[in-house]
Amino acid sequence: MTTAIQNRYEFVYLFDVTNGNPNGDPDAGNMPRLDPESSKGLVTDVCLKRKIRNFIEMTESEQAGFDIYVKEKSILNLQNKRAYDALEIKSESKKLPKDEAKAREVTAWMCKNFFDVRTFGAVMTTEVNSGQVRGPVQFAFGKSIDPIVPLEVSITRMAVTSEKESEAQGGGNRTMGRKHIVPYGLYRAHGFVSAKLAEKTGFSDADLDKLWRSLAMMFDHDRSAARGEMAARKLVVFKHNDALGNAPAHMLFERVTVDRVNGESGSPAAQFSDYKVHVNSNGLSEMGVAVIEKL
Repeated sequence: MTTAIQNRYEFVYLFDVTNGNPNGDPDAGNMPRLDPESSKGLVTDVCLKRKIRNFIEMTESEQAGFDIYVKEKSILNLQNKRAYDALEIKSESKKLPKDEAKAREVTAWMCKNFFDVRTFGAVMTTEVNSGQVRGPVQFAFGKSIDPIVPLEVSITRMAVTSEKESEAQGGGNRTMGRKHIVPYGLYRAHGFVSAKLAEKTGFSDADLDKLWRSLAMMFDHDRSAARGEMAARKLVVFKHNDALGNAPAHMLFERVTVDRVNGESGSPAAQFSDYKVHVNSNGLSEMGVAVIEKL
């Protein structure tokens, strides 16, 4: 297993959407997720992790150790079984090997070979049990700086699915549909990287560099008709001098402020230039924390 990171990190991640749906809610007709109390938009941590997984799968698929455990349409039992096959250990239904050394070996193999397992962790206690891993990298929900106003837009497809539909329309052959968009929204998400948890999964400095690269570039490789224009706007990283950390995370997050410079605060913004991002680094070096602006 590679050497794990030696420092704790927190980060503030700002991204925006223009005329798109950053994270639809399937229980609400795929409308953009919304906090009903504040009318601010939401993007789940799972959504952000999915984009990172997709970017790593696209860019690192040829490198050993960068396979993705939770792939789209994958079967997790088959993923878990790969550890047993590689280590030539017989699997028992729903149980890890009784030999504790072999059980640890199975879980360690999953961490070594799957980027998302050693990064985000995984519950692999399925019918083919490969253990449970608590990941060093975690995200909070992204939330828009100001309230958003989702729009429902009618769209037309100049074709129909079946001959029956065509006959019912007299040859018109059109299908009406709907899509939901956010005209503009700037979202803020917080992230955490634990060096102590990284010791258990082998999450390394090389893995960390790939995480930063993913956050900077993943929206450029996640285009779709539903997504509109999405972009990473700011990534502010707080690096502690040691593994346990030198300051509470919430105090560091409070040092990154996003202010409206155009339009009224609380009303929908129109573009990123309507905001100004300020990072207060005063006194941080004395506390043992460095500020690194990746974007």
